[in-house]
Amino acid sequence: MKSHTPKVLQPICGRPVLSYVLDTVKALKAAKVVVVLGYQHREVRKYLPRGIKIVLQKRLLGTADAVKVALPALGNFRGTVLVLYGDAPLLKIATVRDLLKRHLENNADATLLTARLEQPAGYGRILRDNCGSICGIIEENNADDYEKDIKEINTGVICFDKKVLTAALKEVRRDNRKKEYYLTDTVSIIYKKKGIIYNLAIADVREAMGINARSDLARANRIMQLRLNEEIMRSGVTIVDPGTTFIDYGARIGQDTTIYPFTVIERDVKIGKYCKIGPFAHLRAGTRLADKVEIGNFTEVVRSTIAPHTLMKHFSYLGDSRIGREVNIGAGTVTANFDGRDKHISVVKDKAFIGSDTVLVAPLKIGRGAKTGAGAVVVKNSNIADYSVVAGVPARVIKKTGKRK
Repeated sequence: MKSHTPKVLQPICGRPVLSYVLDTVKALKAAKVVVVLGYQHREVRKYLPRGIKIVLQKRLLGTADAVKVALPALGNFRGTVLVLYGDAPLLKIATVRDLLKRHLENNADATLLTARLEQPAGYGRILRDNCGSICGIIEENNADDYEKDIKEINTGVICFDKKVLTAALKEVRRDNRKKEYYLTDTVSIIYKKKGIIYNLAIADVREAMGINARSDLARANRIMQLRLNEEIMRSGVTIVDPGTTFIDYGARIGQDTTIYPFTVIERDVKIGKYCKIGPFAHLRAGTRLADKVEIGNFTEVVRSTIAPHTLMKHFSYLGDSRIGREVNIGAGTVTANFDGRDKHISVVKDKAFIGSDTVLVAPLKIGRGAKTGAGAVVVKNSNIADYSVVAGVPARVIKKTGKRK
């Protein structure tokens, strides 16, 4: 990855790669969960929930060694051991459940998740005997030309009978080229001992894609984003163009809201019903929109709360703001919420009208039904009275409008 951040903590749709794998583990309701950590383990630990057993692979000697380190943490557990990888966030829960079902139904010693690829470069190849039974896995760097032409590949996800796995790991030998112990070597060991080996083939190999480079991260992010957008649309939200709409995991959007193209919605954003967002809008973390709010093109909102029926249609920025009901935020409005050291709050009460190109220098309050003239600069610590009209630089009261119904 060429990064100071471990690859399992690289972000996909606003959360670490590892979090998606942990979601799968949680959904499976495993009797015991063991996480093997190595590189930058102290950082990774911070993202692990309580109740998960953590073991440390002190020397990074390969996948077989990692599993061998983990087994003692299972104690007296007997049954199926499922091996997953922390850098494979796209694996679907349904796929893993099908793998476990196949393993248990056939009383297998090992069951592999496999796929077929026309261009299988980079993957270990599945070896089969004359009867078509799986007899081993050959890693690409050890494969000859014939083996490299094999289209059936290993995804890395495997179910084992624990007793069989424990015995096989004792016989795994160190690879001469990479000086590592390969978990895949257990397959040929189990086969030679007349073990029962099955597989489950998946149609979409992208599910098992590991994150090993920035390009992998980009591809995984694109796939995950489309999945999230599909889920959001199934909940009753219109996304006009899912391919250009970027919504982080954890954002909440109400029914009958419409999201227009090239909109970015970060995590910890909540949007009500019947809203219209975008195009080219950016809602950042901490944003809360009530029902029937409209946030238009080339706008940004962060750490702000906006009440129902408020409009912010063009070219505006709201930061650390509390906006009331039926407010109009004119084109070009900016909250100057940062003074170089601290962030400050802007309060705009119900039915206020903020004129085009107004600058609101926080902290301040704009009263109910108040108006600002185009280009006004409302300076910090201002408290504009209800139903007042202010204009100028700095903004001053020019008249009172009286209450509106």
